[in-house]
Amino acid sequence: MFLLRPPGVYRPQSDTALLAAAFGLIELRPGAEVLDVGTGTGAMAVVAARRAGVRVTAVDRSLRAVLAARFNTLIRGLGVRVVHGDLFTPLGGQVFDLIVTNPPYVPGDAAPPSAHSRARAWNAGLDGRGILDRVCSLAPAHLADGGSLLMVHSALSGVEASLCRLREAGLNACVVARRREHFGPVMRARKEALQVQGLLGPGHNDEELVVIRADKSDTAARRHAA
Repeated sequence: MFLLRPPGVYRPQSDTALLAAAFGLIELRPGAEVLDVGTGTGAMAVVAARRAGVRVTAVDRSLRAVLAARFNTLIRGLGVRVVHGDLFTPLGGQVFDLIVTNPPYVPGDAAPPSAHSRARAWNAGLDGRGILDRVCSLAPAHLADGGSLLMVHSALSGVEASLCRLREAGLNACVVARRREHFGPVMRARKEALQVQGLLGPGHNDEELVVIRADKSDTAARRHAA
């Protein structure tokens, strides 16, 4: 689908498609609240808002992304609320039945990219977990009882680390989708650096993408509270 994408805003790729496919398997009640964290162009917000009977909120720390997502949803006649802010900060105590996110996860530089850098859309610190760890820590408080989180990222960024953090937060977490993909432009440019870091072996030109689902069941919530 056509999506307006200003410079510096993440272009939907195979990870977005994998996340969208996982979303299609989620059952949602009428009136369900869905949140797209790090919406970028609003691709996942568009997918979610096309599901009948749901209400969608999208958030991004990039003002360019917010404007793009507002445009891309408005021209389709979709009533998506798009807000500007860092992860869950602008949402107060609001909870959601489903949270979807495709956060920056590529291992990059130790120093965070500047606000207007193109790298801000993908650079997630040396181990690629700068944003992932924050999502794992903050998302549970914004899930309604019985709600779910769907998060996509590269296996290079540590699948077990994400699962452990989510389980420690009281969620039932597992991998629900996997796909191997050839490196795109960003990963090809980072290949040598990833090899130096020991995150990538010689001759590797692809990565495994995963979608993690984490559910907040009443049982899990009571167990974590105890």
